[in-house]
Amino acid sequence: MNEDKAPSRGSEVDEIRVLVTGASGYVGGRLVPRLIEAGARVRVVGRDAARLRAWDWSDAVEIVEADLTDAQAVAEAVADVDSVVFLVHAMGGGAGFAEREKQMAQIMAQSAARAGVGRIVYLSGLHPDGVHLSEHMASREAVAEILRESDVPTTIVQAATVIGSGSASFEIIRHLAERLPVMPAPSWVSNRIEPVAIADVLHYLTACVTARQPLNGTYEVGSGERHLRFRDLLTQYAEVAGLPKRRVYALPIPAPRLSGFWIGLVTPIPFSLARPLAASMQHEAITHGNDLSAVVPAPPDGPTPYRDAVAAALAGHRDGKLPTTWSDDADQESEPASPLPNDPDWAGETVYTDARERCDAAVDPAALWRVIEGIGGRNGWYSSRWLWRTRGLLDRLAGGYGLRRGRRDNERLRVGDAVDWWRVEAISPERQLTLRAEMRTGGRAWLQLSVEAGEGGGAIYRQRAVFLPDGLFGRLYWWAIKPFHGIIFPTMAKEVMARARQLTEEAPQQ
Repeated sequence: MNEDKAPSRGSEVDEIRVLVTGASGYVGGRLVPRLIEAGARVRVVGRDAARLRAWDWSDAVEIVEADLTDAQAVAEAVADVDSVVFLVHAMGGGAGFAEREKQMAQIMAQSAARAGVGRIVYLSGLHPDGVHLSEHMASREAVAEILRESDVPTTIVQAATVIGSGSASFEIIRHLAERLPVMPAPSWVSNRIEPVAIADVLHYLTACVTARQPLNGTYEVGSGERHLRFRDLLTQYAEVAGLPKRRVYALPIPAPRLSGFWIGLVTPIPFSLARPLAASMQHEAITHGNDLSAVVPAPPDGPTPYRDAVAAALAGHRDGKLPTTWSDDADQESEPASPLPNDPDWAGETVYTDARERCDAAVDPAALWRVIEGIGGRNGWYSSRWLWRTRGLLDRLAGGYGLRRGRRDNERLRVGDAVDWWRVEAISPERQLTLRAEMRTGGRAWLQLSVEAGEGGGAIYRQRAVFLPDGLFGRLYWWAIKPFHGIIFPTMAKEVMARARQLTEEAPQQ
């Protein structure tokens, strides 16, 4: 089952030129190929062109490297485009995120107007009127207002809770339902929360971009199941997934902070993201009749029911090859690539390393690379599981990702992919993988794994951990974990080679 479905071609406009911001995020990464299929010429913009070039669709788009807070760079990015799809939102927050979002929206609105852009399409979230919004939802509404008041016709698409493989909302629902057969929960689980399938979101965004006339207004998209409450999303997920009946009991307290901690502890979503998501659930999120399908074609089979969206998302997870995940949104907010420094870059700095090397004349280098590229996620890290899990738990308690983030694809990696608490910094196929740590540490850390063919045959495996400490805390951190490295890293090198030997022996003989 393909949860993204094929796009409807009924509203195409020949050779429409589209700029997509946030193209490496959860929605953007799936929208770009849809726009290409619909006949659009797509330009994508991001702070790190290398991350954008790693996507499968990169050869079919124009890539522009620009910071959206740089007015001159944005002006160059919007030149000669008909439409802008604005998909930038700081899910992870951070100090001053609301002001940054408003600044980016103002620069985009002004630049698009000067360039004669014909339309802007902005994806926001559903929320009730006349209530005090959470900080993140208020920021989205502020961005919508800036774009709405611009001189460019703007379509604001307010989406319900997005259900798709790897989406933040779906991962919260999936992990809560699978891990907790009985759930005492905060009062907001009784709120009505209307879902919408990712396939429907992509359909509507594509329709807005390719409509013959620009739409100027705010519209809602959802499944139409306005009666569903958050607890229903949990219990119905369990039914679709074939789990025993789940029981959810709403306690008479909203507990937004505590529920953010609860979500962060039980699901892969880190506290920094779980808190704003929990805060946004304090209010009902349902459509109120301003349906986008009244002005653009609805999906061919109508809105996707929640149960069908769950079934499609589960099929995507079983396949183990997700186009995008929620962590791609976090990747958009991270700084551009910070490559592992070479020896000259370390001059005058304290640097700690742990280097291992193993050779095996019976191992095929291609088999060794398969092990390296498949590391993490379901495949684990080829060493003491309890030590990795303990470190992962400590990371989550400190507000980090821990080990639950997993991988987007169980076999293949691209630059920018999340691998548990690591991020793919660089990859040279069949040769070298460099991972940058996103765990809570007292400095910057990398793990580099490489393959080399042996002079007399076989393969050489090199493994290097590099840590650049920040201040005294960073130095204390390294020496505190060094004894564990003495257990983890030698075992890891040994087991990686053992697995590569096994794959070599299992391979058909030429």
